[in-house]
Amino acid sequence: MDIIVQYGSVFLALAAVFGLFMAWGIGANDVANAMATSVGSKALTIKQAVFIAAVFEFSGAILAGGQVTKTIRKGIVDADLLSASPELLLYGMLASLLAAGVWLLIASKNGWPVSTTHSIVGAIVGFAMVGVGMDAVHWNKVGFIVASWVVSPVLAGFISFMLFRSVLSLILDTDNPYDNAKKYVPYYMFLVGFIISLVTLVKGLKHVGLDLSTPEQYSYATLIGFVIMVGGKLYINTIKHDPKADKHFHFTNVERIFSVLMVLTACAMAFAHGSNDVANAIGSVAAVVGIVQSGGEVASKSALPLWVLGLGGVGIVIGLMMYGKKVIETVGNQITELTPSRGFAATLAAATTVVLASGTGLPISTTHTLVGAVLGVGLARGMAALNMTVIRNIFMSWIVTLPAGAILSILFFFTLKGIFS
Repeated sequence: MDIIVQYGSVFLALAAVFGLFMAWGIGANDVANAMATSVGSKALTIKQAVFIAAVFEFSGAILAGGQVTKTIRKGIVDADLLSASPELLLYGMLASLLAAGVWLLIASKNGWPVSTTHSIVGAIVGFAMVGVGMDAVHWNKVGFIVASWVVSPVLAGFISFMLFRSVLSLILDTDNPYDNAKKYVPYYMFLVGFIISLVTLVKGLKHVGLDLSTPEQYSYATLIGFVIMVGGKLYINTIKHDPKADKHFHFTNVERIFSVLMVLTACAMAFAHGSNDVANAIGSVAAVVGIVQSGGEVASKSALPLWVLGLGGVGIVIGLMMYGKKVIETVGNQITELTPSRGFAATLAAATTVVLASGTGLPISTTHTLVGAVLGVGLARGMAALNMTVIRNIFMSWIVTLPAGAILSILFFFTLKGIFS
């Protein structure tokens, strides 16, 4: 307790710096995954993707980032075992942030699309096992999280497979694909608007004092989806058919229409990612802030400060701007060839999966989700459309991430313990 009182301001400063570093890593690695389909399908340039991510990632983090934070902060480590020595939890959370941030820096530099959720959960489990004891880890919670890493790519892959099959049957495999694209794409726009509005209304706006009933939430989400559909249809009607454009690629005009939809789904994915993955950066920061402000009360319930959410949102945006290009190249161009219609199916499937997870407080991996969605689109075109060498390398980087996070966290935990104790 004396250590917390004596070094409280130091712990808060370290938590802010390490949390910003971790959020920077999420921006460099995970947000790159979120925007990769848009850039890979050439619906957006890198600069446009960064701008969209800056607006919607930050909005998602601020409005809807609180639910998952609770799972990371309270679900993995048994707080009761640390009530007598809260400084150990402080060291552990700081070590976890630094360990995950370092690993994400290494992975991003090499263009490996790894999981930030893997990184932080592995780091927390690592310090808890060695620094406190095996009993300090809620293994059932860890098992639940690990199961989600299998469920999320499978679910996203299934949704993207079905979405792209619907695109094929309704538009691409018909006699008049251009006319059918102008007819059906607005309905896909409604779907995007409805899904992303619903998650915002269900859990996001409670932070700003607006608490709606369930019928009201669905009514407003339907209305917003309808407005986006009408606006999208009016814009699509301004796109003129260019017969020469289809000379080299039969669906060039169709893909121009899907590019509009791809931009919309990129916004949805950025918001969904911000709402879910900001927890990876700020969950441990929130734990440190709660302990320091309560003078060492590990189990005390403290409200999540808005500046902590803001810290995560700012770090994510800066990371993407500075270092996101390499991972965008891997996911957007090297797994399978993407066009706006394929990228739309993958991104909407991933956004839907992330939104479902964010609403239930399940800390899934956006990396696994998006790669699973891209694989689903590739499978809809046949196994030959997939680059199995790249996919194997991605899977190997996923396997390495957990132990890497744990080992680095153990090293930093004992370093911090030695400095302050």
